[in-house]
Amino acid sequence: MRKTSVYLPPRLKEAVAARAAATGRSEAEVIRAALEAEVRSGSGPGAVEAPAVEAPVPGRLVGVGVGPGEADLLTLRALHALRRADRVVAPAMAVDAVGRAEAIVRQAVPGLRVERIPFAMAPSRAERDRSVDDAAAILTGYLGAGQEVAFVTLGDPLTYSTFAAVAAVVRQRRPATVVEQVPGIMAFQALAARTGTTVTDERQRLLVRTALDGEDVAVDLDDPDVTIVLYKGGRRLPDLAKAAAAAGRLDGAVAGELLGMPGERIGPLSDLAADGPASYLATVIIPADPDHSQAGRA
Repeated sequence: MRKTSVYLPPRLKEAVAARAAATGRSEAEVIRAALEAEVRSGSGPGAVEAPAVEAPVPGRLVGVGVGPGEADLLTLRALHALRRADRVVAPAMAVDAVGRAEAIVRQAVPGLRVERIPFAMAPSRAERDRSVDDAAAILTGYLGAGQEVAFVTLGDPLTYSTFAAVAAVVRQRRPATVVEQVPGIMAFQALAARTGTTVTDERQRLLVRTALDGEDVAVDLDDPDVTIVLYKGGRRLPDLAKAAAAAGRLDGAVAGELLGMPGERIGPLSDLAADGPASYLATVIIPADPDHSQAGRA
């Protein structure tokens, strides 16, 4: 490692110190991040275009999708939003428990301070609503104090995420709040890439839905021109495999559990279902029948 001395005028030193205090990073990390952004935005072979460096916007809430589990699936825009924010918050089961979104962020941006907001992931709607209200109250306080807050969430912030519900209550409490979203890669996209599964083409349709207890997927499986992506059906994995087999669509169906995380399992739906139920973070893709699509348009 080569050390380099850089002279900073007093006003810039004060700004660096304030930024370090706001984000929980050292002054050296703040300076290094700024240099990395400058180098990435340069021209020449191998240069990567980075978003323009911006100052945080007081009172802005940003939902940041951090992808399904692997730190290198964060987008440049997501990294920029995390480094720019005055405060980064993550939903967690408890204040002493590292949530999955937080774990991804800590790998991607070492040293970044992440604040946990307890959130009840319970079947009871009343409990979830209380968690949303409590989280919104905390965020409203930070936003009212003039901070930009980044709220991290697995996958995408507007798809099966707690962010949308929290942001709606924040807007009710503080109508002046500017709310933005940074899209994230979703689990089904990562699963498709890892298994080489074609999600859909111009002849087919795509359906993304949940497979919670009591939800019937048979009607959707009856249409061979529809690729079906199922979320939240880990406990029903054996049942989903049986339904796909009954519809003649088990071949090519894939499943993934805890993508990019400890305990990850990826493979044919039949293989994962043979081991019994999976965890909540399980994704299933049942592709459309390409032969049927071609025959229908011959």
